[in-house]
Amino acid sequence: MADAQRKSKISSSRRLGLKIKMLTTAQEMLMVEKEDKKKERDTILSERVPPLKLSGLSVQELQDLCKDLHHKIDVVDEERYDIGVKVAKNDKEIQEMSQKIFELRSKLKRPALKRVKISAEAMLSVLLGSKHKESIDFKANLKTVKKEEEKKEEVTDWRKNVEAMSGMEGRKKLFDAGGQ
Repeated sequence: MADAQRKSKISSSRRLGLKIKMLTTAQEMLMVEKEDKKKERDTILSERVPPLKLSGLSVQELQDLCKDLHHKIDVVDEERYDIGVKVAKNDKEIQEMSQKIFELRSKLKRPALKRVKISAEAMLSVLLGSKHKESIDFKANLKTVKKEEEKKEEVTDWRKNVEAMSGMEGRKKLFDAGGQ
């Protein structure tokens, strides 16, 4: 609570200036990261796809080059299709498993526990197994409590009772009767 009442050591204008500086540096870092990714992409593409040299080729050589490029495109399309089918299959399996998990969770509702009456002898035989040979009388070890009979008040005329208890004398009698 003392920390909340204590003022911060940095003024609000200083804090705002720091936030602005942090945001500008973060923006600059994002721009550098984008440029690095673009350069990396360009280098990878230049390695994988060499530039075409079309100058000085005859018609037959151009047709052979086109056939070769079409063949490579077909191979890449087949690979892309195969990967797409695998991904779709995995997605379907994931969805089916998720559905099974949902169904299992809904089916496995815990039933309300029922009270089972079991004697102390049966409980000991279950807990101790073959070690339990003697019968123990648990009720014999319990303390006996004597109940006092409740005093029944006699049904009397309520008017006599009110007259007797009226005034300070009656309250004194009531107090004395309750204390005994």
